[in-house]
Amino acid sequence: MNTEKLARLRALMRASGMESLLINRASNFAWLTDGASSYIHIATDGGAASLLVTHENQYVICDNIEITRLRAEEELDGWEFVSGPWPEGREPLVRKIAPGMLHADSRFPNAVDASAMIAPLRYRLDAREVERFRMVGAATGRAVQSAARAVRAGMSEQQIAGLIAGYAYANHVVPVVVLVAADERIFNFRHPLPTGKKLEKYAMLIVCGRRWGLVASATRLVHFGKMPDELRRKADACAAVDAALIGATRRGATLASVFEIGAQAYAAQGFADEWRLHHQGGLAGYEPREVLATPTASLKIEGNQAFAWNPSITGTKSEDTILLTDKGLEIITQEGDWPLIEVEGIKRPDILQWE
Repeated sequence: MNTEKLARLRALMRASGMESLLINRASNFAWLTDGASSYIHIATDGGAASLLVTHENQYVICDNIEITRLRAEEELDGWEFVSGPWPEGREPLVRKIAPGMLHADSRFPNAVDASAMIAPLRYRLDAREVERFRMVGAATGRAVQSAARAVRAGMSEQQIAGLIAGYAYANHVVPVVVLVAADERIFNFRHPLPTGKKLEKYAMLIVCGRRWGLVASATRLVHFGKMPDELRRKADACAAVDAALIGATRRGATLASVFEIGAQAYAAQGFADEWRLHHQGGLAGYEPREVLATPTASLKIEGNQAFAWNPSITGTKSEDTILLTDKGLEIITQEGDWPLIEVEGIKRPDILQWE
């Protein structure tokens, strides 16, 4: 049990007049328990178990289906388990033991929404989280790059997605987002859900990998045969924008100021309006993006934080996950001998080309 995180949460509760706080979101559950998994399927923000925190006690609330696995496989020492029959759900259990007005991090019957107050507690990483994030980033990078090297012309996007998922699980990360585009779909869609379309020459692979609740993101591109000159120009320009965003990620800067530097880099590369077609990424952590960088994003960068920038110029994209610590910037999803483009000392992933 992480007593420091509980102390921070209880300080927030005291300052906000909360007597009881219910944690339902899988990201908050993982954060507060130092990495425990409460989810069953990854298509929802909620978990199959909750945490209830009061000023004196802390509980795991679940049904009789979940209690056995949670006790056996998750590190939940110091938490008191409260469970009941699965048909009855968690609400009666919560109502029985929650004192005063209930607050919650998501919608819950007759509870006050406290989600906006809780989320910022996740943004700065402690030493254990930093070390874990390095492992999650490396595993996610290996997964997407291994999948990219295994891609062959004639494969469908869905087959390529299967490769990504397989390599992700083999590297001990859960693929919570898998996107794949082939050929013209790369130029048409920023969020390409994989289809049955078969690859001819050009593929984009995107994955968000999760372990211990922490999520790392990476994109890789593969091209078969001679690369068109225009694609080469766009890939170089996109790498330059990404390098500008990474270089601007410094303590004391706001997300808005980093965004502005990115927008200026787009213009300098001759693609001034491309940022309007997709978000540029931002603060990462227990969500793929905790806070997006926008022209008005006032969040100040503090350090011991993770970021995932993802600039795109129609037909290409550059994305990795980075850590900003006392040691400086670390790109944690670059693995092995993937081809790189170096821009002012910052190395960005190039398109892997097969002749």
